[in-house]
Amino acid sequence: MATLPLGDDALILAQRLGEWAGHAPELEEEVALANIALDLLGQARTLLTLSGDEDELAFRREERDFRNVQLVEQPNGDFAHTIARQLYFSTYQELLYGQLAGGTEPLSALAAKAVKECAYHRDHAEQWTLRLGDGTEESHRRMQTALDALWRYTGELFRPVEGLDVAWDTLEDTWRTSVTGIVTQATLTVPKGPQAAPWAAGAGRQGVHTEPFGRLLAEMQHLHRSHPGASW
Repeated sequence: MATLPLGDDALILAQRLGEWAGHAPELEEEVALANIALDLLGQARTLLTLSGDEDELAFRREERDFRNVQLVEQPNGDFAHTIARQLYFSTYQELLYGQLAGGTEPLSALAAKAVKECAYHRDHAEQWTLRLGDGTEESHRRMQTALDALWRYTGELFRPVEGLDVAWDTLEDTWRTSVTGIVTQATLTVPKGPQAAPWAAGAGRQGVHTEPFGRLLAEMQHLHRSHPGASW
């Protein structure tokens, strides 16, 4: 079902962003990242409910059963890595939901709401990309390093998902134009390497995940698995 991979994308990125709680570089940013994580968690709950039992799907599945793209499971790294991941993914997600909003139920209703949230997420990432890229020599260096490091995970975003009526070529072209515009404006360089490395990036939708995903899943599922059926 097409709702499962989209739900997994949102769930795993929400978990990653939640790791910034108590560690963000400033209080205002901590609130912003937490709000983005909550938006994604809300999307995940709706999408996973359309796929089955949301708690079972989130907390009882094994690693190979998750269908999220590998980009969203990448570690937060330093703040620039988090922003690069957000820039790549939120731009993609806004464009994807923009297309799905004009489709059929039940995804169209979710997409119509989510696209507004994604626009905020994308704007937040763009503003930080501009600040870091056009900031100090050190912030410029770190932002470029982050863009380069995560670039190889972006190709998977445009591989068709079964059950979704999406013009994938158009989505990719529009995504590249948008990302290139912001990166260039930030005095940074769009990476020139391949968008999918043959050894890893590109198989998340088939259940193949990178090494950091196992630790993320263990932390996310620990409480539920340790106390099945528990209630406050």
